Amino acid sequence: MIHWFRKKKPFLIVFLLLVALIVVFFWQRILITIDSGEAGVLFRRFTGTEIDKIYSEGFYIISPLDTMYIYETRNQVAFHEFDVLSVKGLRIHLSMAIRYRPEYDLLGILHQSIGPDYLQRVILPQIESVMRKQLGNYGAEQIYTNEEGLLTNAILLALDEVGRNYVEVEDVIIRSLELPETIVTAIETKLSQQEHLKSYEFRLKIATEEAERIRIEAEGINRYQSIINQSLTKEMLAFKGIEATKELAESQNAKIVVIGAGKNGLPIILGGQTFSTESAINNKAQAVQSSTIDRITP
Repeated sequence: MIHWFRKKKPFLIVFLLLVALIVVFFWQRILITIDSGEAGVLFRRFTGTEIDKIYSEGFYIISPLDTMYIYETRNQVAFHEFDVLSVKGLRIHLSMAIRYRPEYDLLGILHQSIGPDYLQRVILPQIESVMRKQLGNYGAEQIYTNEEGLLTNAILLALDEVGRNYVEVEDVIIRSLELPETIVTAIETKLSQQEHLKSYEFRLKIATEEAERIRIEAEGINRYQSIINQSLTKEMLAFKGIEATKELAESQNAKIVVIGAGKNGLPIILGGQTFSTESAINNKAQAVQSSTIDRITP
């Protein structure tokens, strides 16, 4: 072995130097590192793309004849702007933010069918196409005010269309929607007038309800007074007079009682001030009526 090694030593040195040169020159194609949040798809020179194997994070050694394509699997954001024509030909400028990522399990098929630039090939063109098709059936005011959620519906349809191409678009956010200044001013003026009209209708409804409340209150008072007038008979007044006389007689204040001097035979009771029994009856009846009115008033 030693004799053979000495004999082949020049050839071995040349071979090792060639291998070292190949490693130095092709080290980026041989020593592959897949970082966090990434995944790889291997293309073999003689067998093609490995669609059934996804290379996860880590370190790999491959043949320099093969190529490792690395995809970012985290959520990514792309900002995009384009113009949409309304049904009347008015140009509307949309600025959008698109959150997307490739489907991890279908990464090999995505690479074989579309390639690493799937954002430019699939996502943006398809979203533009769907948005133009959907919004082109509406007027500028309908789009600007998002009438009946037409912008939301267009975005949902675009998400569904893009999702058929091995990518996942999580959301499409409309950052701004620009119209000609004159059109914006006209729309805002119209919306302001509509809000004023709604405010006037609301105040009118409140005034109508308040008038109805006052009418019901007046009818209640009128019915109550009618019932009171019907119930105030002579017998009832005499009974109330007896009650008032009894209460005044039981009072602790000093008083003078005049028997038989009042109308209907009721006494007159004099204290610090002079009161007739009839006045006391009337005052008590008025107090009862007032307290009852307070109870029925809303």
